[in-house]
Amino acid sequence: MIGIIDYSLGNIQNVKNALDKLDYPSLFSSDYEVLKECDTILLPGVGHFGHAMTHIETSGLKPTLLKLAENKPLIGICLGMQLLFEHSTEGNVKGLGLLPGDIVRMETAHPVPHLGWNTLSSHSQVLDGKDLYFIHSYIATRTDTVIATSEYGIDIPAVVKKGHITGIQFHPEKSGRAGLEILKQAIEGGI
Repeated sequence: MIGIIDYSLGNIQNVKNALDKLDYPSLFSSDYEVLKECDTILLPGVGHFGHAMTHIETSGLKPTLLKLAENKPLIGICLGMQLLFEHSTEGNVKGLGLLPGDIVRMETAHPVPHLGWNTLSSHSQVLDGKDLYFIHSYIATRTDTVIATSEYGIDIPAVVKKGHITGIQFHPEKSGRAGLEILKQAIEGGI
């Protein structure tokens, strides 16, 4: 069972639809007692880092996420990936601190946000050369967890991984067959 974190700031139905296409049973919850029974936890997200962390902290979800991350595979998607890091300049707030590094506004000669399809570069055959859908204005920095990048005038950390924690900057649920395959591999520990 895949537990999709419901904190009112994510495209959770699109993520559930993607999991349905992959034949993974899933549920929405923010309750530790429900989520601890799941095999994998997904933290999707869209929006503002500061607002998301405020909601996670005031709702009491932060201790749940930190406890689940101790022994469950945790996959953050888009803003959910960014929340895994230590700090963000978007709202100047601390993140969950599960991955080393900071989230900062992207500085590139290209238009921001980074919006549309872009290709991954990685040593992993699962990731390399895949075209995926991005929409974001902030990127991870000061981190040694990057396993795939996307070029957008600068190298964009597109997939990060440390132990059983994975972050995906693009939207796999909006990226067609390639996105679904990467999501499947992330769930199965293959990236």
